[in-house]
Amino acid sequence: MSSEHLTLHTDKYQINMMYAHWFHQTLDQRSVFEAYFRKLPFGNGFAVFSGLERIVSYLRDLRFSEADLAYLATQEENYDPAFLEALRQFRFTGSLWSAQEGSLVFANEPLIRVEGRIFETQLVETALLNFMNYQTLIATKAARIRQVAPDDILMEFGTRRAQEADAAVWGARASYIAGFDATSNMRAGMLFGIPTKGTHAHAWVQDHETEEEAFRRFAEALPDHVTLLVDTYDTLRSGVPNAIRIAKQLETKGKRMKAIRLDSGDLAYLSKTARTMLDEAGLDYVQIVASNDLDESIILHLKAQGARIDSWGVGTQLITAADQPSLGGVYKLVARERDGKLEPVIKISGNPEKVSTPGRKEVFRIVNKETGKAEADYITLAGERDIEEQRPLKLFDPVHPYMSKNISNYEAIPLLRQIYADGKLLDPLPALSDIREHHKRQLALYWPEYLRKLNPEIYPVVLSPAAWKLKMDLIEKYRE
Repeated sequence: MSSEHLTLHTDKYQINMMYAHWFHQTLDQRSVFEAYFRKLPFGNGFAVFSGLERIVSYLRDLRFSEADLAYLATQEENYDPAFLEALRQFRFTGSLWSAQEGSLVFANEPLIRVEGRIFETQLVETALLNFMNYQTLIATKAARIRQVAPDDILMEFGTRRAQEADAAVWGARASYIAGFDATSNMRAGMLFGIPTKGTHAHAWVQDHETEEEAFRRFAEALPDHVTLLVDTYDTLRSGVPNAIRIAKQLETKGKRMKAIRLDSGDLAYLSKTARTMLDEAGLDYVQIVASNDLDESIILHLKAQGARIDSWGVGTQLITAADQPSLGGVYKLVARERDGKLEPVIKISGNPEKVSTPGRKEVFRIVNKETGKAEADYITLAGERDIEEQRPLKLFDPVHPYMSKNISNYEAIPLLRQIYADGKLLDPLPALSDIREHHKRQLALYWPEYLRKLNPEIYPVVLSPAAWKLKMDLIEKYRE
């Protein structure tokens, strides 16, 4: 069985609910679900949406294999064989709207909307959230690292510490979307066209009689791609002097060493001292690469200490999102069919932040035409005409509605675009290079106060008056 066959990449309660709908003959009931997250990760001011390509691939291949059906037949629920036959005929025939990968997104706004038969919309929840949550989390972490090193080369080195192979490959892609320049993962390079980079391990040095011999033999094998790891024994007394000798030998052959890599110790002190040694040897063109459990905070502090580092290899802290290993995205029913029409529904909770916003919705990025900067994300009920007719908008905080501002000279950019219609992919997804460029354009829409790493300003995500009123009315209805 192909490792990409993911139909049973779901929670059992999805299958049980599908069975209950089949049993009661409500499987064709129309429904609308929306996916979003409630809180920005890492204390950041924004997130970077990612995961759509894998979601599309998953929906395209969604069907129950004979092996799937045989496994379901063994379950203790003793599903009716007629239900399994219905699953044999199953295909995704619904519609999907989504934010574009690389977009900056915020808490409590729909990022994905799925419409279709409840039989289908219920099944896809688990996999959709899995793909969106992980990849958006890693893309956001990568964007934070890019923010503190805007002009440096960033390399994703996390494969060996990732939570299994899929996380390594798709995490590399998410990092690349958000501004990383390369990955060490060869499979990600092959699948997605991401540039790959690598040096050599300490084992290469240990496997030779001397460090200089190890460096020389590596340079002989790859004379145009020489980056030497200099900390196996003693960085400043052995590693850097030996690297300098090899660089001089390369020069006699018309070649240039690319870099040295530091992987341990006081990276600020070592990089400054190594830079001086290289420059005094006439090797100002040799760059310095650093690795060793780096993240955005360590890189920021190293820069504050004047570290002379040109490239950063970031591994564990990025690929595992070590300081916040989950995004917490949710997938909520917002409308269901009743008497042939879609009826908005709400989830009430003792935790106010878990109260859902009912109804089929659209999201618009409101850009001030005078400044060219985003003012807020504006959530409307589907079909509202204020945006279409460019009427003045009142932007008010849905939690503190007395906090508001008005805007009239604006452009409203839809965040959600239709990807699937009635089970058919409408257009090919953009190339990865185009997604990266889209991400850069997104960053340019925001004032720096929203993007900064520490204590970012809160970007407004607001409800239209109609959406806010519907939510308040349904809360009041269920309170009664």
